[in-house]
Amino acid sequence: MEIFIKVFGEDKDLTMLQMSARAFVVYLIALALIYISGKRTFGKKSAFDTTITIVLGAVLSRAIVGASPFLPTIAGSLTLVLIHRVLGIIILHNKTAGKFLKGEKIILYQDGKVNEVNLHKCLMTHDDLMSDVRLKANDSSLENISEIYMENSGELSVVKKS
Repeated sequence: MEIFIKVFGEDKDLTMLQMSARAFVVYLIALALIYISGKRTFGKKSAFDTTITIVLGAVLSRAIVGASPFLPTIAGSLTLVLIHRVLGIIILHNKTAGKFLKGEKIILYQDGKVNEVNLHKCLMTHDDLMSDVRLKANDSSLENISEIYMENSGELSVVKKS
């Protein structure tokens, strides 16, 4: 136990080497937690997935700097990841839970018309919409566009006419 304290320190009075040792171990633990959480957590950009990323980073940082006890901090991080994993499994089997936790796509343009209500709901202007049309569809008008959606990730998807 004395060697453990010497290498990793305790409380907030950590040397550079102790904090580096903690950072190394927390990095490995974070990789394990990401594996447990699932690859989609860091591949998708929905609010559901971004939340665990931010919270996990905040909690694990406390273990590195000694702001919270090391093992309880890791246990709390594991709990967060397991909750995220369980909610992910629930979303797979329950569309209502999926809509609540992840949101759903919102139609912004269809049948030659911009849906003004949804555009405002997404806090977007016509200029924002056209910017995405230029970037995603490589087009400067809506003539060749069939539909535009605000996806649950916050990204816009543009569907061209066939």
